[in-house]
Amino acid sequence: MPANSTKKTLGILAIAGLEPYKAKSSDEYMDQAQRDHFTKILEAWRTQLREEVDRTVDHMKDEAANFPDPVDRAAQEEEFSLELRARDRERRLIKKITKTLNKIEEDDFGFCESCGIEIGIRRLEARPTADLCIDCKTLAEIKEKQIVG
Repeated sequence: MPANSTKKTLGILAIAGLEPYKAKSSDEYMDQAQRDHFTKILEAWRTQLREEVDRTVDHMKDEAANFPDPVDRAAQEEEFSLELRARDRERRLIKKITKTLNKIEEDDFGFCESCGIEIGIRRLEARPTADLCIDCKTLAEIKEKQIVG
């Protein structure tokens, strides 16, 4: 595989240009420093997603062509369809990021919506929009598998 065809994806912390949060023993869970840390992560992630959306719109404008060959036209429409589907997922993620930023402002961030315990710094760094602790998320996934089959 050619070297230029592999795309390295950056983690959320790298996108934000941050190191993992180093808690001190005197830190209280979700104190101002931790909330600031997650605000930076979420804002950088949202900015990156918005830039992707803008690039897609520009790409689709630049590449839009009315190919006379139906196969070429179908290939372009399929490519655009895949891009739009990915952007739709990102649009929903941007909404979830905004909701999470609001939770930080309201001082309601970092606690499980189901049982109320701390979600944990490391889990939130891996998935800053997490709203369930790992135990409740695992139970929810098990229930979903049982329902879906």
